[in-house]
Amino acid sequence: VEMGRVRKLIADHMVRSKQTSPHVTSFIEVDMSKVVAWREANKLAFEKKYGTKITYTHIIIDAAINALKDFPYINASLDGDKIILKKSINFGMATALDDGNLIVPVLQNADMLNLSGIAKTANDLAQRARKNALKPEEISGGTFTFTNLGSFGSLTGTPIINQPQLAILAAGIIKKKVAVIESPQGDSIGIRPEMILSLSYDHRVVDGAMGGLYIKKVAEYLENFNEPNL
Repeated sequence: VEMGRVRKLIADHMVRSKQTSPHVTSFIEVDMSKVVAWREANKLAFEKKYGTKITYTHIIIDAAINALKDFPYINASLDGDKIILKKSINFGMATALDDGNLIVPVLQNADMLNLSGIAKTANDLAQRARKNALKPEEISGGTFTFTNLGSFGSLTGTPIINQPQLAILAAGIIKKKVAVIESPQGDSIGIRPEMILSLSYDHRVVDGAMGGLYIKKVAEYLENFNEPNL
């Protein structure tokens, strides 16, 4: 079967990324208890107030953006031997299309958006992406990319960096697991909704320490989820 034009472009882009960037991937397991509890209790009220659905993807994106503010070298690109730090966070969101292809709409200036703004913008971009109705500027200029592998039931994965960016974050499925729960009274066994985050990064700029600290910060934002008032 002959590759279509879009699939050829994706293939070339992926090969170039592997040839350009020495990929390293770090993983971390995240306790999603606070996030799951808040969303289950507030998803209907959120949609009524803001006119759009709230998903786990939006909350993970919000945490990833906040962590990028803490680690600006993740939100950068490389030009020869110069690291280009970006003034804005233009957050790419990998979106699977009905024809099997992939597109990455970009939340421009995502660092200026709160959770409701992220939800509205991301839902709009994803809906129009599937209708092939995005403008050129809405799929360009990204500084960082996120992909939700959990949408297809995957536990985790090792995503390929979207050039010329330096890193890409992936989230696996949220799954109930038996976990050790620590407390001042001692350890106990309980069931917790857990998720694995993975971060692939360009080792020319981002070493294991920075990559590990970034993904740990994303996990901390999720585990200590700051519940917005509705």
